[in-house]
Amino acid sequence: MDNARSFVDTTIKFLNVVSKVLPDDVVAKLKELSEKETDPMPKAIYNSMFENMEKAVTLDRPLCQDTGVVQFFLRVGTKFPLIDELEGLLREVVEKGTAIIPLRHNAVETFVEKNTGTNVGKKVPYVDYEIVPYSDKLEMDIYLAGGGCSLPGRATVFMPSAGYEGIADFVADTMVNYGINACPPLVVGIGIGPCMATSAKLAKKASLRTVGSRNPEPLVAKMEVELENSLNNIGIGPQGLSGKTSVLCVNVENMARHPSSMGAAVAFGCWAHRRGTIVFNSDMSYEILTHKGVVL
Repeated sequence: MDNARSFVDTTIKFLNVVSKVLPDDVVAKLKELSEKETDPMPKAIYNSMFENMEKAVTLDRPLCQDTGVVQFFLRVGTKFPLIDELEGLLREVVEKGTAIIPLRHNAVETFVEKNTGTNVGKKVPYVDYEIVPYSDKLEMDIYLAGGGCSLPGRATVFMPSAGYEGIADFVADTMVNYGINACPPLVVGIGIGPCMATSAKLAKKASLRTVGSRNPEPLVAKMEVELENSLNNIGIGPQGLSGKTSVLCVNVENMARHPSSMGAAVAFGCWAHRRGTIVFNSDMSYEILTHKGVVL
């Protein structure tokens, strides 16, 4: 089997896993949060979540009926042998995977308002590239972006006088008014940069970070902890029906900004945070980072 066929076949199998099995860090955090609840309602909701996860495996069905829009985030080496073919190969992965797994048809062409029936359309699947000089590896995140966790995201630009307190208020306001649409407890990704576009991209990248990780910059990590505590204190709880905890994590990514502007964005991930990371070597051998013990 040539490299391209091997890559497509392996990635379809991994996409299947991502649609049906949550990553290890998310499962561990859900167990931790469920143990903190004492009231019957949140306890029952968490129990239903774990039952859902078990049924997805035993019945070989996706975790959620909304299997999302497939998104790929690549950290690709300049010497990776398939670097010139990746976008076309990933479109093939999605089209074939949609039929095999199966995935719900979620690609609607804008303006003509027509569902393609394949999860492939104009610039879909979304493919984000980061180039890694001199490397011959590909590290790839697959994310299934459902309507619920896509709907509540927001981005804006503040005057610097708003300060980081203004960003915290913006995140809390978004959580209260829109977060319930994403099926709590939520992954909260926050981006801070010079404009809406850069901040939104950072927020998405932040939402893909490992649950429980911290930004290496101490002041940013401090903001993550403070926001996590504040958002949990709102009391939204699992599925928005009250409880002690409302977020799986708060992750912040930042970059230098313009002196006269401070962009901020927030991106949510639902409790069924269908994210997977796989690393391909140049010979198409692979290592799965998010689902230990899984063999494709």
